Amino acid sequence: MGMALTEADMANPPPLSSRIPEESLNFAAHLAISPLDKATAKSLLHFKRAANYIAAAMIFLGNNVLIERDLTFEDIKPRLLGHWGTCPGLTLTYAHLNLLIRKHDLDMIFCVGPGHGAPAILASLWLEGSLGKFYPKYSRDRQGLHNLVSKFSTPSGLPSHINAETPGSIHEGGELGYVLSVAFGAVMDKPDLVACAIVGDGEAETGPTATAWHAYKYIDPRESGAVLPIVHVNGFKISERTIYGCMDNKELACLFTGYGYKPRFVEDLDNIDADMSASMEWALHEIKNIQSAARSGHPTFKPQWPVLILRTPKGWGGPQIVHGEFVEGSFRSHQVPLPAAKTELRELQALQTWLKSYNASELLTANGGIASTIDEIIPVDDKKRLGQNPQSYDAHEQLQLPDWVPFAVMKGSQQSCLKTAGGFLDQVLVDNPHTMRIFSPDELVSNKLDDVFRHTSRNFQWDQYSNGKGGRVIEILSEHTCQGEIVPCAAPLERRTTKDGVGFLQGYTLTGRTGVFPTYESFLGIVHTMMTQYSKFNKMSKEVTWRKDVSSINYIETSTWTRQEHNGFSHQNPSFIGAVLNLKPNAARVYLPPDPNTFLSTFAHCLRSKNYVNLIVGSKQAQPVWLNSSEADAHCKAGGSIWKFASTEAGANPDVVLVGIGSDLMFEVLAAAAYLQRLAPSLRMRVVNVTDLMILGLEGSHPHSLSHDEFDVLFTQDRNVHFNYSGYANELQGLLFGRPKLDRITIGSYREEGSTTTPFDMVIRNRCSRYNIAQMAIKGGAKHNKKIQLKMQELLGQVGQDMAKTQEYILASGKDPEGTYDTPVFAEKLANGFH
Repeated sequence: MGMALTEADMANPPPLSSRIPEESLNFAAHLAISPLDKATAKSLLHFKRAANYIAAAMIFLGNNVLIERDLTFEDIKPRLLGHWGTCPGLTLTYAHLNLLIRKHDLDMIFCVGPGHGAPAILASLWLEGSLGKFYPKYSRDRQGLHNLVSKFSTPSGLPSHINAETPGSIHEGGELGYVLSVAFGAVMDKPDLVACAIVGDGEAETGPTATAWHAYKYIDPRESGAVLPIVHVNGFKISERTIYGCMDNKELACLFTGYGYKPRFVEDLDNIDADMSASMEWALHEIKNIQSAARSGHPTFKPQWPVLILRTPKGWGGPQIVHGEFVEGSFRSHQVPLPAAKTELRELQALQTWLKSYNASELLTANGGIASTIDEIIPVDDKKRLGQNPQSYDAHEQLQLPDWVPFAVMKGSQQSCLKTAGGFLDQVLVDNPHTMRIFSPDELVSNKLDDVFRHTSRNFQWDQYSNGKGGRVIEILSEHTCQGEIVPCAAPLERRTTKDGVGFLQGYTLTGRTGVFPTYESFLGIVHTMMTQYSKFNKMSKEVTWRKDVSSINYIETSTWTRQEHNGFSHQNPSFIGAVLNLKPNAARVYLPPDPNTFLSTFAHCLRSKNYVNLIVGSKQAQPVWLNSSEADAHCKAGGSIWKFASTEAGANPDVVLVGIGSDLMFEVLAAAAYLQRLAPSLRMRVVNVTDLMILGLEGSHPHSLSHDEFDVLFTQDRNVHFNYSGYANELQGLLFGRPKLDRITIGSYREEGSTTTPFDMVIRNRCSRYNIAQMAIKGGAKHNKKIQLKMQELLGQVGQDMAKTQEYILASGKDPEGTYDTPVFAEKLANGFH
């Protein structure tokens, strides 16, 4: 019996043959490859050699960047940081995209999934002059090249991953899985734009990428541009082979045909430039044919969009064998193929041999200029260069927003926040037919936003009933694609992958438009890390001078834990609030409007805003309308205020302060105030609503935070304050930390108690009901009110008894008592007004 093979026995090992019939290869495109003309072939070769040399040098060299003398240990950086393995495939792709743009005058952007391949992209950007345009210290000359190479992955240079500092990027490259969905979002409503999205075979293993292959099913070629996906199969991750690397062409042809693509394998390593060039020309031709048919009124239903599957060795052109082990075509080339070059002579010599193999002296002159042959494939128009296309950094189109006031509902009535917002959002879509979209994980009707369908429809191109109708709504059961993981869904036995909706939203937003992402509270946590990555991109965008404003990214969180009538414990998770709170203060905005009119005012504000991550938490269930439009607007501008109509003596000289944050939690505060006015009329209460969560932060911690004096005016200097909050208590505790006299503050909040039960039982279980609030009010008020102090135990006993009876009724009947959600009536009538 022979010994088992290991990956150490062969470089660039091929996949084992599958049992799929050979005929399946007919699913792929087969082309007759003609040799490139000599000038073009030379230009492509020179671009790749120069870019690969610079990329490799960036990882290793701190000095002597053109190797004008033998390398010494002193020339090597003290810390070797970077990823070489993906770079040769990226420079190959970049060179050919340049050629394609120049030949066809394309409007194109490049979305790079292997974000750790920054050396390849930065080297290419330097060669085309884009780095020098945005960063004069990286000018296309000797000093600029020295700065780029020597400072890469150091505190004074560009980072090792593609991010907002990288010209041409609209995607934070640190977390894998999102490049496809971002690229598809970018081309929506931009009919002339082509986004090339390169997906590494490691990234191809992620859930978000697996779902994002379906994104073309949401692209109407009549109104939108196209994505040219390239799957870069180099076979290895950090220390293991990839799934795609172990799939043969028959398996991949079947897979991508099923996704709705026509695959083309680019794998002739001896003639890779001719193969790649012909394949890109074929792909562009296919795209243009699909678009032309749709735009001439004869669309192809379920077209096969092109996808290129590029097979090249990992670390191609780098060291082949080091210390007797394969490096090129192996996982060992993933990061730094010569990790001891700073201290070991053999590796230093191998580095010099490797770098000199590119003959950079033929391509990069002593003064840092580049060979004219390289310039011959770079687009002549600066704005057509991949690093300078304005679509990636200066494309913002301000929404034309209608006045929200005509959509307001009557004070004293009952209405859903989301239902009210749906009418306004419908008009926003009418007024902005090409710059506004909704990205929803199939919950738009459930979340009461279906009024948007008065004038638009869904944009699902694989469905013959919504195909070609120009719908503004993208519904896909994938939060990632719409911004995965497997999470519980609305149906008990249903499972979903999620994140791509946010990818659509991110790509759409960063190329100048505005989007809204409404979803269940429990599913927003799925895109937590994706939102964080976007925020990092946004932060760095503000720190470079050349990226212009973009619309804020807008999340609507609904179907909250307080009103999960069809679902149980799995659908209760308000943690996304805390995720946004953890962002930089100049990026994060969290709003919890207490009624439909404040929701409208807040929503309009968020759609007008720029550069923020906005989170709006609202209820889809009908609830009282407490404020008219002018009162709502004033309240939202203040961020929080005293609700005099629900307070005793209009809130003056209170014994206790009751604060609601979140519409359903505020309802319980108001119900508690009405209950206490009957139960303990001598208790003086101030009722406060906070709609802008950020006002609670320590003075100076956030642009919206109240000063100490303002905080004391709203919440008093010394009275007990009880917060009833829609999120987790530790979030409020973190915001309030540093405020004086925190020992007087108590918090009712979600406590991870839940089931499929009634709404009122849910707030009782989490100690946020009117009875729990009344108990805290009595205890707090007793410290300043002798009458309440003398009757405290009696009053607490009565409240406890009322709560127990309610729970017994719910357990016996399976429903909440009649009138539980009727509008509370206060001693001072609602008709007396807000002020």
